[in-house]
Amino acid sequence: MQVEKGDLIQKARAGEFDVIVHGCNCFCTMGAGIAKTIKQVFPAAYQADLATVAGDKTKLGSYSAATVEAGGKPLIIVNAYTQYQWRGAGFLVDYEAIKQVFRQVKQTCAGKRIGYPAIRAGLAKGDWAKITAIIDEELAGEDHVFVEWEK
Repeated sequence: MQVEKGDLIQKARAGEFDVIVHGCNCFCTMGAGIAKTIKQVFPAAYQADLATVAGDKTKLGSYSAATVEAGGKPLIIVNAYTQYQWRGAGFLVDYEAIKQVFRQVKQTCAGKRIGYPAIRAGLAKGDWAKITAIIDEELAGEDHVFVEWEK
């Protein structure tokens, strides 16, 4: 895993990635965190989320996606369903869902430059060290970058 500091959305808009992956809940809200910014900056990603069934627990471990133009080239935005809901105390992250999503991303996006934030380590209260290990294992051999938020 490579680590860069900065703004994932800004880097994506500049064409630095072919794919960005961010975590979503299964209720088609994209109402907080980086998902809210993606919803505003790349509305096609939100439309892809809305095309799924809100509240469907079977979405865990899958994703919806939209392709937009950014930096003069295609950018695939992956809405990764890695937590069921956003309400409640305690851990909301689903580690198995993270594993399944990144396995699928590798299968469908092999050879592309993939960027992502600290998926499920913020609002979903996940353990970033555990999440990092999962991502590293599932994206082994790929060009993937954790963009650590920094203005």
